Formats: sequence, C-alpha cells, structure tokens
Amino acid sequence: MPSFDIASKVDLQTLDNAINVVSKEIKNRFDFKGAHVEIELNKKDFKLNMEADSEMKIGQITDVLISRSIKQGLAAEIYDFSKQPFPSGKITKQEVLVRNGIKQEDAKKIVKLIKDSGLKVQVAIMDDIIRVTGKKIDDLQDVIQASKEWNIGLALQFVNMK
Repeated sequence: MPSFDIASKVDLQTLDNAINVVSKEIKNRFDFKGAHVEIELNKKDFKLNMEADSEMKIGQITDVLISRSIKQGLAAEIYDFSKQPFPSGKITKQEVLVRNGIKQEDAKKIVKLIKDSGLKVQVAIMDDIIRVTGKKIDDLQDVIQASKEWNIGLALQFVNMK
C-alpha cells in the first residue's frame, strides 16, 4: 500500500548558514554601527539567543532573520517567538526556540484534520513523524494538498513517498 510521512525537520547546517548570513548583514548595517548585537545558535537545544541594545533592534534582527531564512529555504514557522524580549541591564535579550519535529499535541491535531477531511487513509503517529497510508496514491496526494491549507503553525515536509 502506498504511504508517506509528514515530518517537521530543520536542517541544522542550513539553519546555521542562515544565522551566519544574518550576523554578517547586521554587522554591516549602518543603523547597527557601534551597537551591541549578538546572535548565537545553540545547536544542541535548537535555541537562538539574540541580544541587542533595545527591543526595537531585536525586532529588526527578527525581520532580517525571517527574510534571510526564507531565502535559505527555511520556513518562517520554524521559529517560536512566543517568549518576549526582556531587558537585562543595558541590553535586551530574546530566546527563540527552533521547532524541530512534531510534538505529540500537534500530531494529534494533524491526525484529527486528516480524519475530518473524509479521505480514505490510515494515519499513525510514530514519535515525531506521522505516517499516512492509503489504497491509492491519489488519496495521499489529496492529503498533501489539504495539508497545505491548514494553518497549524508548523513547517511540514512530506517524505518517504512509497
């Protein structure tokens, strides 16, 4: 039976390249000359730590980060900006989580959306991926098309089509 997997993986090397491009661009910008700016990627925990002189500059770094990530082929949904910037002495810090993998509650939402679509497919949650199996490839392609319209806040990839 044909099947495919729904995943939400972030390529660490591409992410690192995007962060390096952002750092270079920020250091060369006129409005950041002489300002304290730090962007650091914690590869182990998939966290991005940003520091700047003000909350406004953190916002500018965020805009550059999203635009450069999209140009590198990363979706903007991989960044979790739910934690607000906070002042720490003379500088402002923000911790941004990078979403890697599908969490259990998000996987349950996706399974419910697939089942509510009325397509004749079977869905199974396997750790941080979701396996979709059907009798016809057309049904699987319908699931992929339907999933592109969902607004769940995750960057989904469709892999292992068999």
